[in-house]
Amino acid sequence: MPLGNLVRLIPLKLNEVPSHPSVSAYLNASTHKKHDSESDFSKTDLSSSDGTFQNLDPNGQPRLIPFIREILDEATSFVDNELPSTFTKKGTKSNPPATAKIELSQRMIGSEEISRIPFERANIPRKSSRAVQGYGEAWFARKSIHINKPETGTATWEEFDSGLRVQHSEHEREYTPDVFDSFKVLDWDTETDALGDELGDYIDVKMSIYEMSHKLPFPLLPRVFPVLIITSRTGTSSSIVVQIPINLRTLPESFYSSGKNQTHGDTSVKRKRPVLGVYTSIERCILRDSKETEWIMATASDAKGVLPMWAQKLGVPGAVVNDVGFFMKWTADNRARKQDK
Repeated sequence: MPLGNLVRLIPLKLNEVPSHPSVSAYLNASTHKKHDSESDFSKTDLSSSDGTFQNLDPNGQPRLIPFIREILDEATSFVDNELPSTFTKKGTKSNPPATAKIELSQRMIGSEEISRIPFERANIPRKSSRAVQGYGEAWFARKSIHINKPETGTATWEEFDSGLRVQHSEHEREYTPDVFDSFKVLDWDTETDALGDELGDYIDVKMSIYEMSHKLPFPLLPRVFPVLIITSRTGTSSSIVVQIPINLRTLPESFYSSGKNQTHGDTSVKRKRPVLGVYTSIERCILRDSKETEWIMATASDAKGVLPMWAQKLGVPGAVVNDVGFFMKWTADNRARKQDK
């Protein structure tokens, strides 16, 4: 399967996500005409008979079901097919208290390859042709296999699912030391709860927008990564979490992207002016024969600001590995608290 046009580092615009009351209010405002007009499809586009725009509503926004399905299909294919066949292995690491070995790999996706993606002729079309010029993505991935037991250094399948899929962003803030806030901007809970079995093998689907805030060493400013996040079970023994960057600068409901945090933040770090970065990731968990959980994560990011990309590339593999140990410690602490009750 060729590379998709959605799980990329090019941020989604607000008219590139399904209808939502808050988003619709923004799109109907005059600011939208200046901010996002270049990504609008014309009435002629939307009325074409070749089927290209059948997954867009009359306003040119993607319909909910095909949008979610396309992102989950694209992400699943990338991890299950692209990662094993196109990533270069970069060794094995350990990260206590996790007992599993962590396999690292990486792949550079250059601007030439990304320019061949049919952004406007995809199942969910996007007008992003200008953004791909000179644009590339540095992807890093890890894979680890964990014994399915409630023991120190590992976790049960239920602990993986409840910790990584359910309330993913809040839990990421809890177990990652440098994440100081996970601000929920909005969600589509009402819409996704009503889907039933309309997404087939994708079950318990949730879609929301968060601003994930990270502390960096002095003198660097905090980084905030606005993301659209979709989580889903994919059967009784597998799950997927996808995060895609989104531009929220002019959305009133945003906190950090709009600058509200500088006057309404309840701590000094939350009131700092952040640098807005871009981040995309795919996390896939699969229970194998009820004995082991395979945990795969692939990510690409750009922290922006004065931090050069070469320095970022040096730091990402370590951060990717550390997350395994952070999650295992957090899981063990939660398990201990439950046992003490």
